[in-house]
Amino acid sequence: MLQNWFKAVLAFFLLVSVAHAQFNFFEHMFGGNQQQAQQQQDAQNVPSDSGRYQKMWQQSQCSNYLCPDTLACVHFPHHCPCPHPDVEEKVELGEGSAVCISKGGFKAGEASRKIELARKGLL
Repeated sequence: MLQNWFKAVLAFFLLVSVAHAQFNFFEHMFGGNQQQAQQQQDAQNVPSDSGRYQKMWQQSQCSNYLCPDTLACVHFPHHCPCPHPDVEEKVELGEGSAVCISKGGFKAGEASRKIELARKGLL
């Protein structure tokens, strides 16, 4: 009788360990570890701190115009480069002003073409 009871308990623990291992496998396989990934991502994010930018602004030396987005020293405000030239296109609006907008579509210059159409009221 004791031997049967021992076999039953052993079989029970064997089944529990196999089930636990299987569910652990599925949890890792299908992203059950998202909380840990979120914690790692939060650790990589830099908190918003304008003091760092202000310090860089104050340390910059420029005798002409200091661009606020890139801290580039240029002769005129509309000569400021875009902060992300790989994904932004600079469009001069006239009167010495310019804006950086996201590149649109698949053709070069498509973003500036859309701005011109919008200025004419056609878009």
